[in-house]
Amino acid sequence: MSSLTAPLAPISTCAVAVDTALLTIRDGRLRLLLIEPEPSALRGWWALPGRRVRDDESLDDTAHRSLSELAGITAPDAHLEQLRTYGDPSRDPRGRVVSVAYLALTPFADDPVDPGRARLFDVDELGAPGGPQLAYDHERIVTDALERARAKLEYTSLATAFVPEEFTLADLRRVYEAVWGVPLDPANFRRKVVSTPGFVVESDKTASPGPGGGRPAKVYRRGSATHLHPAMLRP
Repeated sequence: MSSLTAPLAPISTCAVAVDTALLTIRDGRLRLLLIEPEPSALRGWWALPGRRVRDDESLDDTAHRSLSELAGITAPDAHLEQLRTYGDPSRDPRGRVVSVAYLALTPFADDPVDPGRARLFDVDELGAPGGPQLAYDHERIVTDALERARAKLEYTSLATAFVPEEFTLADLRRVYEAVWGVPLDPANFRRKVVSTPGFVVESDKTASPGPGGGRPAKVYRRGSATHLHPAMLRP
């Protein structure tokens, strides 16, 4: 993990912050929102959107504010959950900052208002040559966020947080393929999904045929299940 050596202005007291790992899918690829940190000493680095917690707001509100203020993104209907708390005394060179990290998942993420300072990166770019270099301990937070998202797709219905209210099984399969990073057999995937009680509910609609024509696909909605039995195990 990279370390920071640039001098930064000290923080006089211990602060509590929220850092938000927002994941979405664009063009079949899993994307992570990153911003350029505000201290000029960190120019060239990238970080998760984060804000100090105000006295009059909840942690959830701080997570949404970090997305709005730093990237111009509002996602009120995103799946939002606390990931974990990070409190290593040396995680911020300016002083003691305890961060409550959040995982946000949404199928509808606006483009950042300032693409020069906020971008949706393909997760395959992380750690690759020429990819974004992460400030603070955000490499660890991102690793934990990605593993949480991938694991929860196995045993919960969280994949439906990435698709619209009505979707086809192909739409849902592409979510699993993007998050897990592996192709899935369509027939086997369909069998597992429809046989899992409460995962999806078939509607009376069909999707428009694709450019190649063929049989229209059935349209589904989210079911009532929150946990999947049996689990959708990663290959």
